[in-house]
Amino acid sequence: MWVALHILAQAAVILRVLLRPYRNPASRISWILVVLAVPVLGMLGYLLLGETSIGRRPAARMRQLRAELPAPPAAPADVPERHAPLFRVGGSISGYPPTGGNRATLMADSSAAIDALVADIDAATDHVHLLFYIWLPDTNGTRVAEALIRAAGRGVACRALVDDIGSHLLIRDPLWTAMGAAGVRLARALPVGNPLLRPLTGRIDLRNHRKIVVIDGAITYCGSQNCADPEFRVKAKFAPWVDVMLRFEGPVARQNQHVFASDWMAWTDEDLVPLLGAPMPPPGPGFTAQVVASGPTIRHSAMPEMFQSLIYAARRELVITTPYYVPDDPLQAALCAAANRGVATTIVFPARNDNPAVGAASRSCYAELLAAGVVIHEFEGGLLHAKTLTLDGEVALVGSANMDRRSFDLNYENNILLADAATTAALRARQGEFIARSRRVTAEEVAAWPWPRRLWNNTVALTGPVL
Repeated sequence: MWVALHILAQAAVILRVLLRPYRNPASRISWILVVLAVPVLGMLGYLLLGETSIGRRPAARMRQLRAELPAPPAAPADVPERHAPLFRVGGSISGYPPTGGNRATLMADSSAAIDALVADIDAATDHVHLLFYIWLPDTNGTRVAEALIRAAGRGVACRALVDDIGSHLLIRDPLWTAMGAAGVRLARALPVGNPLLRPLTGRIDLRNHRKIVVIDGAITYCGSQNCADPEFRVKAKFAPWVDVMLRFEGPVARQNQHVFASDWMAWTDEDLVPLLGAPMPPPGPGFTAQVVASGPTIRHSAMPEMFQSLIYAARRELVITTPYYVPDDPLQAALCAAANRGVATTIVFPARNDNPAVGAASRSCYAELLAAGVVIHEFEGGLLHAKTLTLDGEVALVGSANMDRRSFDLNYENNILLADAATTAALRARQGEFIARSRRVTAEEVAAWPWPRRLWNNTVALTGPVL
């Protein structure tokens, strides 16, 4: 009887795997093998981790907000015809058009970014909005919190939203309580609640991975940096964390404001619609930019499609930095195709990854990339956490999204796509600094890896579709 019940349960779970929308064939096959090969635990694993649901009510709320919030105003944008399809892809993801009149400053390093952020908070006159996946109660995290406390004390509306898991150390720290007591409005995204009951309402590891700052609706920050010291004491042995952060001024800040508001209103009862409807001052001179925000409740395959579109658009040079590379087949093929058609294609990974499984899965891709002519570097000056892409010296993408299945399917991410030679040149120069601090990986080196290492890399890579 127990065997029969187990077979029936397996059949029911396999049927669910086959009927789930958007799951690619490799993922379906992987999950079916797990369900069949690992009694009970395989079925439990699929029910806990096999579906990208944050829960019916939160998902419905986020879709409702996305449909009902007033669209942010946009300034006339001058997009070269050859790059217009890229911004159309971005618009199909978030619904934001390319907007002109933007300016950007590349922060020198993580501490400089915090210095600039604190100065902007101290100069704020109306509101400060912060959203971070990880906010630690360390030196930099405390400096930002204290700046918020000062701003709230002079009447500035301060709102801070953090991921419930990523920022759990801050949430449990007296600093969180002190911010609330000072008048900073606080909220947690994707709250876990009772971890034993949470899987009944939605997948527990779907997280808000965004890093957004909006000040007075006119200044925004976007990049890979969390609100923490570069020493990142929770994973100190991989330090320093090496990030890229851009400070933007102009209409693109209103698009990031829209993303923040949709997240804030999903997890609080506060209505930010009046703030979104505030008139925008006439934009000054500047470049075209567009926010590209993705997540489990936004259309399927959004971020991999954005990355693939950029890669296929390259004609001369493509340079990418990413800490986590677990691609789907089309993304891997796009990179190989870029090198095969003569584009100088370079990708920089960290030499030591804080997630050994992701590092192994990344290295399983090296041989194919190198055979196509992709140049691979491994950064040795800490954990290269920067997520950057520069294209032909003209277009750049910067933000929170990694090139892995988690960013593609499970995390809420935010990025900015921009078309500007000067800003792209600054990012390309920073990428050059990373390359100078890296070691080039050769095809001969990869071919000489001992078979246990290759077996480990390729075995770990098999788990990618299971996500």
